[in-house]
Amino acid sequence: MVPINSAGRHPPDARLVDALAAGSASTRLHAALAIGTHPDPGVVDVLVARCAVEPDFFVRDMLTWALTRLPAEITVPRLRAELRSGRAQARSQALHTLSKIGDRSAWPAITRSLLHDADDEVARSAWRAAVVLVPDGEEEALATALAAQLGRGDREVRLSLSRALVALGDVVEPVLQAAMAGQDPAVRAHARATERLLRDPDASFDLAVDEARRVVALGPDGRGQLDADR
Repeated sequence: MVPINSAGRHPPDARLVDALAAGSASTRLHAALAIGTHPDPGVVDVLVARCAVEPDFFVRDMLTWALTRLPAEITVPRLRAELRSGRAQARSQALHTLSKIGDRSAWPAITRSLLHDADDEVARSAWRAAVVLVPDGEEEALATALAAQLGRGDREVRLSLSRALVALGDVVEPVLQAAMAGQDPAVRAHARATERLLRDPDASFDLAVDEARRVVALGPDGRGQLDADR
């Protein structure tokens, strides 16, 4: 008797499933492409499980594409469950895939703990997903939650947060103003750089950060010494 998986379908082609775990990234990439080209709801568990362990960025992106080819009513519940995984990559990739699917029914799963996840990649994925999935009327609350992370991490982390805040639009202005009036120089500089990007999305983030640090270091009266970390 041929086993049936949790989706009520026959298992996918065993050769493709095996190929997803092959030693060659090219082989894994082509397997994910083949699975996505002929979407089968029975493959969702296989794809989600592979996302959690796949080491190659391009293969992970193809796995996400394959998942977006399946009905949201099948993929979203499975991805929401993955957000509770103890494996950081599983959470991060599930969030990334949810942002690509864009089904707002997933919004309740974007918890504060994910937005504040200790793993930078999970947090960055959560910020991006939250901006895509946030329901109308919830933008201000999301802006406040995101602004609590200002000053966090390295350049890439801060750029991701700035982009997420800017994507919310003018609703973020009050939280940025509040952050710029705070005591932490790193938070003030990050908030000021984000405000500049909000006003000019084409501005260079690095230049915005340099300008913001200079303003924060010199103070409103133009006096003082430059930030020690410059």
